[in-house]
Amino acid sequence: METLQGKGVFGGIAIGEIAFYKRAEGQVQRKRVEDIKSEILRFETAKEKAIDQLGELYEKAVQEVGEGNAMIFQVHQMMLDDLDYVEAITNLITTQQVNGEYAVAVTGDNFSQMFASMEDEYMRARAADVKDISERVIAILSGNENSGLVTDKPVILAADDLAPSETVQLEKDKVLSFITRGGSTNSHTAILARTMNIPAVIGVGDGLSEEYEGKLGIVDGAEGVIYIDPDEETLTKYKEKQKEYQDRLALLQQLKGEENITLDGQKIKVYANIGNASDIGAVMQNDAGGIGLFRSEFLYLESDHFPTEEEQFKVYRYAAETMAGKMVVIRTLDIGADKQIDYFHLPKEENPALGYRAIRICLTQHDIFQTQLRALFRASAFGNIAIMFPMIVAVEEVLEIKEIVEKVKAELDEAGIPYNKKTQLGIMIETPAAAIISDDLAKEVDFFSVGTNDLTQYTTAVDRQNANVDKFYYPHHKALLRLIKMAADNAHKNGIWIGICGELGADTELTEIFLSMGIDELSVSPACILPLRKKIREIDVSKVKDEKLSQI
Repeated sequence: METLQGKGVFGGIAIGEIAFYKRAEGQVQRKRVEDIKSEILRFETAKEKAIDQLGELYEKAVQEVGEGNAMIFQVHQMMLDDLDYVEAITNLITTQQVNGEYAVAVTGDNFSQMFASMEDEYMRARAADVKDISERVIAILSGNENSGLVTDKPVILAADDLAPSETVQLEKDKVLSFITRGGSTNSHTAILARTMNIPAVIGVGDGLSEEYEGKLGIVDGAEGVIYIDPDEETLTKYKEKQKEYQDRLALLQQLKGEENITLDGQKIKVYANIGNASDIGAVMQNDAGGIGLFRSEFLYLESDHFPTEEEQFKVYRYAAETMAGKMVVIRTLDIGADKQIDYFHLPKEENPALGYRAIRICLTQHDIFQTQLRALFRASAFGNIAIMFPMIVAVEEVLEIKEIVEKVKAELDEAGIPYNKKTQLGIMIETPAAAIISDDLAKEVDFFSVGTNDLTQYTTAVDRQNANVDKFYYPHHKALLRLIKMAADNAHKNGIWIGICGELGADTELTEIFLSMGIDELSVSPACILPLRKKIREIDVSKVKDEKLSQI
């Protein structure tokens, strides 16, 4: 048995034969041409055909992975029409009297190397895109467009790397998983793999040898491990893990695509809470309707410096693109209390839960806040992002936030940077003060999201980090439920929606009460989505509403 280690980009277990992706054979040869005009026309005809093919791929990808992820093929179309790229090719044909295939290959290599040498990770990933479009044009010019996966049974697909176009064209019923020598977790191929629910491991390196063709392999997409010719013990272990995984997927298949709708027709959105961009795969896998809480503080907690605008933008854009038009609610940084970071140099406090944290930091350190807002609004151009502000206790705070937001928008407008001008702004209801004045707050924002963890703590005066008072922590306390209902009533009176993103959202003992209150959205950990959907579909709100509301 041999073991290979790479980077897992989508979880799951695959067991099967390994088959390598076959690309069109043959090296590009340099040939002298006499009729330069005809050769340029031949190139331009091939280029237009490639653009048409990419248009077809875009339409296919929209159906399979959503518009946000399909946009890469529109980007490829634009790259093919890029003036610098086209001129470089035609100039080579003209000045050196070479054939189109050679000119495209040289230009593609040059541009790809240029991107690969850039410091920016996102731009480095574009090197593969240039190579992809160039190889497409070369294949058309040479009349050698037949490549891909040749198999009559499902296999683990191996390759040097897979271009986005190659990934979309895979017959998914023939692919158990894919593994690649190269690739990056930020590549469009990795994104597509996640949205297609294909277990994948990239960056395996040269250890992935073509000698493994036809051999039995195990791919652990979660751990990024590949086993070649596994021994009986390993095979048995992974068959059991695979069965567990498939049993969970069976539940998913039963409920996937089903509405979160009660027996009497009340619909509710079920979104996912995530703490890191790497959790998005689990969001997709569990069929969440969107992301109701993206805890942006992980960017700060995992860094030894204040994350730059560009660093944040990449992550937010990735989330927006991967979710393909589904809502992504991103909470601005919630540092302080139990989340301390050295480089913030926060003062030591007797009671940090009531101290300098979250929006209070943002409203006193505008530079940090504005950097994050710029990144968020820039990312809003790539998907359906909503921005949520934590720890609000007063209308004045919201008004100050909106002033800063307008300043950021004005800066982006002046710089000609696109963003979604209709980006929703919301606040967390996690203090009793916010719940009590929710009638006033609702007039200033687009939505509420109830943070039940802190709201319980502040309402019952019980420190949720203190084990000594754990027995006095009452998550079903009537006072808490009354505050949530108050916020829900005030939200709806003012025409905005309200969700719950705290732990209580997944508490199926409270689902009937929340539905009776008219809560519009529940955001829970990915693993809780399907059990919650099952619970919702079993409830008849009309029969329990009066009883449940009378209990609070």
